Amino acid sequence: MPGDSSKVNLNSRGVNQNTFDAIVIGSGISGGWAAKEFCEKGLKTLVLERGRDVVHLKDYPTATKNPWEFTHRGRLTAQVSKDNPIVDRCYAFNETSQHFFVKDKEHPYIQEKPFDWIRGYQVGGKSLLWARQTQRWSKYDFEGPARDGFAVDWPIRYDDIAPWYSYVEKFAGISGNKDGLDTLPDGEFLPPWELNCVEKEIQQKIMAGYKDRHVIIGRCAHLTKPQEIHIQQGRNQCQARSLCERGCPFGGYFSSNSSTIPWAQKTGNLTLKTHAVVHSIIYDENKGKATGVRVIDAETKKATEYFAKVIFVNAACLNSNLILLNSTSRRFPNGLGNDNGLMGKYVAFHNYRGTLSASFDGYEDKYYYGRRPTQAMMPNFRNVHKQEMDFLRGYTVHFGAGRGGGSEPPAETIGGTFKDSFSEPGGWFVSMMLQGETIPKESNHVRLSSDKKDAWGIPLLITSVDYDDNDEKLLKDFLTQGEEMLHTAGCKDIKASDSKQAPGLDIHEVGGVRMGKDPKTSLLNKWNQLHACDNVFVTDGACMTSTATQNPSITFMALTARAANHAVDELKKGNL
Repeated sequence: MPGDSSKVNLNSRGVNQNTFDAIVIGSGISGGWAAKEFCEKGLKTLVLERGRDVVHLKDYPTATKNPWEFTHRGRLTAQVSKDNPIVDRCYAFNETSQHFFVKDKEHPYIQEKPFDWIRGYQVGGKSLLWARQTQRWSKYDFEGPARDGFAVDWPIRYDDIAPWYSYVEKFAGISGNKDGLDTLPDGEFLPPWELNCVEKEIQQKIMAGYKDRHVIIGRCAHLTKPQEIHIQQGRNQCQARSLCERGCPFGGYFSSNSSTIPWAQKTGNLTLKTHAVVHSIIYDENKGKATGVRVIDAETKKATEYFAKVIFVNAACLNSNLILLNSTSRRFPNGLGNDNGLMGKYVAFHNYRGTLSASFDGYEDKYYYGRRPTQAMMPNFRNVHKQEMDFLRGYTVHFGAGRGGGSEPPAETIGGTFKDSFSEPGGWFVSMMLQGETIPKESNHVRLSSDKKDAWGIPLLITSVDYDDNDEKLLKDFLTQGEEMLHTAGCKDIKASDSKQAPGLDIHEVGGVRMGKDPKTSLLNKWNQLHACDNVFVTDGACMTSTATQNPSITFMALTARAANHAVDELKKGNL
């Protein structure tokens, strides 16, 4: 057994009190779904969260504050930014939301290559902080690796997961338009948000000029028209405030805190343990199964073991890799289920480096309502049906148009004229962003440090993830095509930019414990079970075989619901 067993608080309250039907590691987007499914089906479920509790409504201290109620009007101090150079790069990290982010010095890791690891250690995890964009994968995305020869073949196809997309969409609440695109399948949608007048003109001109490019309103996990299932959750309509990273007092967007965790709690089957840092999963060689989880109390540093017949690993991609790599035994000296040595490898992410900006003349008598929580988007149009570019796969485009502040009046202007000038909007601007698929490579990996440990005696994670030539070619194509499309749409003053940001800031890292058909080349089967230890499931980003070009969270939810229901069926049959 790893660690110092003399410090393990073995069965401190009796094995029975520490035994559950299911254990879920992590309470974020995927962990919350696993908890909901298990508790609804009658399983006594333990959810382990390494951070503090965050209760919906009660623990959103800044949600309803006005700008003048913040000491620095929402901005970070120079010292906070200096102390947190990694998390400070995240767009949502500011004075109003910093309490939901992991600070750099408190949870170190080792960057063999630059990687910005953004984390949220609390109940709900990053479901309080995500950008809430929810696009289904298409059949082309699940078929891509087999067709194009990268990664390994997915063990499932779109038809396998489509019913589960529908299942989670109805509960979570997804707004969107029925667009009829095979590259971005329609879902179970609430009414869509509306494109503004400039976006509609850009849409018309781009789609007239490019027959293979479709501009649509983004799909997002916001309640535009709550249904009965959302009312039952205690959630209400999105108010278009764009203060989401503070926690939503209306429950207008989907989070574990406002939705799945309270739903699981009301069954009476949920036990939620906070400040519970998972050290490793316990493997019983005689049974050929995992029997439980070893946990270190974040505050007291005492160790306790909890037991269950089925274990779901949902600690978020890189932490799930860390836990499994640290779960060593005589049977699995290199990590639980890691017979082929591939655990931690083939990590991928989304390429966000490319952006374009422009201005748009006209429509100065028009404006729009609120702060819409989604943009216009264009599903991938590169290498969809066949390989046609000098790079593999493609990219999704997100863009939007808005009006900035008015021009500043002369310094000598005072009084009402000066004040009124700030209430008049300026001209229209347009911004466009790349979301590119990266190709999983064995060299892009994470592993455990052999000599450095954190405050809880767990090895530090080493990240070794980088861009390659494929990413550079894809980025160049986006910048070229983006500029051409904006010009076609009538935009002016077009400027292209490469942020050169490190991987990780996209916060879409996936892989390391990938699904596949062959135990020799993958870690998980088609039900997200470890090939070599079938009562352990991984359904967060770590399980992904490839990234596609879509935002990943709705796929994590669907895979989790699918796997949890399979686990319940297998438990009933006595197979787990």
